Amino acid sequence: MNDFFELESDLKKLRPVRTSPELMTAIERSLALESEVTPTAGLLPRSRKFRVNWIPLGLGVAAAAGFLILARLEVNETPQKQPALAAISPVPARVAQNTAAGDLLPSGMTRVIYNRQDEGLHFTEGARRPVRRVRTETQETLHWRNPSTGASLRVSYPREEVTLIPVSGQ
Repeated sequence: MNDFFELESDLKKLRPVRTSPELMTAIERSLALESEVTPTAGLLPRSRKFRVNWIPLGLGVAAAAGFLILARLEVNETPQKQPALAAISPVPARVAQNTAAGDLLPSGMTRVIYNRQDEGLHFTEGARRPVRRVRTETQETLHWRNPSTGASLRVSYPREEVTLIPVSGQ
């Protein structure tokens, strides 16, 4: 432990050496010359030029053209829309009078489309042109009614329809 106390006392006795007046005048002269000659420490501001980076620009134009081509292919000849709900027509009066007590007469039909899916282009054997295949899944409900007693009957059944639409390339 005595070594640390001795070292500490030796360090407290140390003092920095005074600088020579020649060194101070040389430093002052060099600082004065540098401030007059190079105010920016040798770094000159460079002007930035606008440059077009052609690779991303070309890729963006190619992607936009591809998107437009694909969008155009999807818009060709879409299937005609069918009404989702058929109109319910009333039973004619003369039919209602001529029916027996247990006879049911058709009074309406309801068709609900659950899913319509375009399955794309298909080439059938022997056909000259491609066809677009559209699959439609529906549920149909038929209504029967007895006009004299007011009794009614409803029957529902699922239906799947596949429609082939000819595609023209023009």
